[in-house]
Amino acid sequence: MSPLNHPPRRRIAAKLGLSTAIATGAAILAAAPAHASEMGGEANLKLPDLGQVDIGGIGGRTLLACALIVCLLGLGFGVMTYGQLQKLPVHRSMREISELIYETCKEYLVKQGKFLLVLWAFIAAVILLYFKVLVGFSWGKVAIILAFSLIGMAGSFGVAWYGIRLNTFANSRAAFASLDGKPLPQHRIPMKSGMSIGMVLISVELLIMLGIMLALPGDIAGSCFIGFAIGESLGAAALRIAGGIFTKIADIGADLMKIVFKIKEDDPRNPGVIADCTGDNAGDSVGPSADGFETYGVTGVALITFILLGVHDPAVQATLLIWIFVVRAVMLIASGASYFINDLVTKRRYAKATRMNFEEPLTVLVWLTSGVSIALTYLTSYLVLGHLTQAPGIWWKLSTIITCGTLAGALIPELVKAFTSTKARHTQEVVKSSREGGASLNILSGLVAGNFSAYWLGIVIVGLMSGAYLISEHGMDAIMAAPAVFAFGLVAFGFLGMGPVTIAVDSYGPVTDNAQSVYELSQIEEIPGIDDELRRDFGIDPQWSLAKRMLEENDGAGNTFKATAKPVLIGTAVVGATTMIFSIIMSLTNGLTTDMSNLSILHPPFLLGFIVGGAIIYWFTGASTQAVTTGAYRAVEFIKETINLDDTNTERASVEDSRKVVGICTQYAQQGMLTMFLAVFFATLSFAFVEPFFFIGYLVSIAVFGLYQAIFMANAGGAWDNAKKIVEVDLHAKGTALHDASVVGDTVGDPFKDTSSVALNPIIKFTTLFGLLAVELAVTMTNRGQTGLVHVLAAVFFVLTCVFVYRSFYGMRINTSLDDVEDLRVPENPSPLDDTNYSDEGPQLAAPPVTGPDDVVAERDSQLAGQKAGE
Repeated sequence: MSPLNHPPRRRIAAKLGLSTAIATGAAILAAAPAHASEMGGEANLKLPDLGQVDIGGIGGRTLLACALIVCLLGLGFGVMTYGQLQKLPVHRSMREISELIYETCKEYLVKQGKFLLVLWAFIAAVILLYFKVLVGFSWGKVAIILAFSLIGMAGSFGVAWYGIRLNTFANSRAAFASLDGKPLPQHRIPMKSGMSIGMVLISVELLIMLGIMLALPGDIAGSCFIGFAIGESLGAAALRIAGGIFTKIADIGADLMKIVFKIKEDDPRNPGVIADCTGDNAGDSVGPSADGFETYGVTGVALITFILLGVHDPAVQATLLIWIFVVRAVMLIASGASYFINDLVTKRRYAKATRMNFEEPLTVLVWLTSGVSIALTYLTSYLVLGHLTQAPGIWWKLSTIITCGTLAGALIPELVKAFTSTKARHTQEVVKSSREGGASLNILSGLVAGNFSAYWLGIVIVGLMSGAYLISEHGMDAIMAAPAVFAFGLVAFGFLGMGPVTIAVDSYGPVTDNAQSVYELSQIEEIPGIDDELRRDFGIDPQWSLAKRMLEENDGAGNTFKATAKPVLIGTAVVGATTMIFSIIMSLTNGLTTDMSNLSILHPPFLLGFIVGGAIIYWFTGASTQAVTTGAYRAVEFIKETINLDDTNTERASVEDSRKVVGICTQYAQQGMLTMFLAVFFATLSFAFVEPFFFIGYLVSIAVFGLYQAIFMANAGGAWDNAKKIVEVDLHAKGTALHDASVVGDTVGDPFKDTSSVALNPIIKFTTLFGLLAVELAVTMTNRGQTGLVHVLAAVFFVLTCVFVYRSFYGMRINTSLDDVEDLRVPENPSPLDDTNYSDEGPQLAAPPVTGPDDVVAERDSQLAGQKAGE
């Protein structure tokens, strides 16, 4: 039996880590003086007086209050669309399935919420040690900082829950809307759901951050921003990792049944299908929602931190802070306006259409929002910064830098589509390779697509950052130190300028994916008298075959745009991390005045840290994939034992069996998340305590290695996913060897695109943010003559890191002995001299020569007819 079947081991791991943190705290507490001296770094991030800013007769605090109103309008939009989606017509059979999916999602989230509180205890211990023991803050201040770390974590968790609830409304409504054969509702329902999530997510984020600025004293607000960012980063990292593992265990477990038993996708008799639907939300809704919330917040905190550390004039500080939040509010308006315009145009164009290119309106929305955002950015910057005499022309320089990021938010999806869309040459190349070379060439072609995509996206990101750098060299140094670093942070800010739309097109995918599953699981076609019931109660003349085709086509569009959001978020993490790393550098170099030579590969610790960062990235991708592999093995094992495919069985798999599959997914998701989180947590502490500039090299390394690893894995997985969609939808080749090969590629790509790659984004940001406190702890203790203790703690933390890295494989591996496997696909007495076919899988359909959909269908029908005749 796997050790993962013993829940106490998870508790032992958690207790081991927490007890170590407590012991460390006791050691630091014993060594600390009774009265800590005044500290630098995060403790001294004090906001300037925002009331001193006057823009056209309007005070700075009044402008921020107006931004609050915009946030409330965004929340109002979310509430309105929530009600509209809930009231849409839906057949009871489909509603029952979507509610079952929601109930299993809810059970998963409740368990994750409890788990998050355990993880928060580790972070709270470090926050307490730093701000209370070393800095000497009062208990009241420390309590406020801890409270905002909880608020940040709760924010990530809350928007994730909202996203799941809304998507499980929308999936059954979208499935039902397909029955009348009209494509327009298939687009509008998931689009409205996604925009609702995006608007609520960004509005809640801005409300909390504006609340910190307006309601808290300036001497505590800066520290609260750090606490808030660490909390939301913790929530996003945990939910991304666990959600990614969960969804891919379920997805692989359900998909492999198509090969093993030759059953259709989403076969109701397969107990893994409900878990797969739950996973679609856990991985593709919970994860991106929490990740988007955290990305938006952490990028803002990075810019705020830079302004407080890199800009010395309090009046300029206050003006830039107000400008950032006003621009964010204006971009919220830009996204909402663009959505309504695009929806109106799409509705008029496709109102009577019977076919629709589902990708086109999504593409138009992204570019329309980009254009509107850019125009409003220039206008707002002129109004807010045009009077800033300390740096003439700063308004258009900062606007142009943000525009580089906003363009990236539109260009990156186009590049991603070139490698993952069903119409992309790279994706079609995967299909062509599979036709002749089976699963082997399918895998190789997907790897090619991923590698090429990493090159092109990397070049584009570097090009846009270079443009921002060149602009920053023209006079911005008059008001700030290291203007290029601020420019890079603004590029990340521009990436997220279309925040609600970016989240919306990403959330489009899980709705379309679930809609297809809900349709199949409802078995609505088999309900007696269903045609008459639909005509009588809903006024619908059902178009069954057309409905299924539209659902599959829309799922392909959803797959493509899910893929486009991933590089945007990872790009933001890497570019934004540059700004946060600068905050650490400012503290270590006394405002860029000392030890600057240590920021070079000529300083050995810096180079060694850079090399270690690459090692951590490759371990993390392996560990997260291992968790999926082992969990999928257990899920497949259970499904094969319980699935009932008797010809007389027309019932859905039992709810009990489906919940057991969900339980397997949850078990391995939590185990994998805990092990990897603790390894990252102790690695951050260890490397920060080794040597400060070693840690800087480490942070730079995980950002660079993480960027390319994540892009490569995400787009390779996207190519494999949509290659399978081409085989199923365009070539009608389900049940063939070609389809089997494409399913193999898709299951390999599952952890690539939805587990390892996407989890790197919050891991990079969490490490950088948490590193702010960790390196301050180490430096402060060293300055107090506790160098020996610092080195001892570095060694202890590294040993703990190795323990959890070891457990990430040896605690997660498949423990079944090879001797226990009944079928190894090897004959007892193999003879290489004869031509005997030893395969025990029965007759297989060879992949037909693919020249078009009609040829595939004709060839397959001919083969099936021959088999029935006894040939």
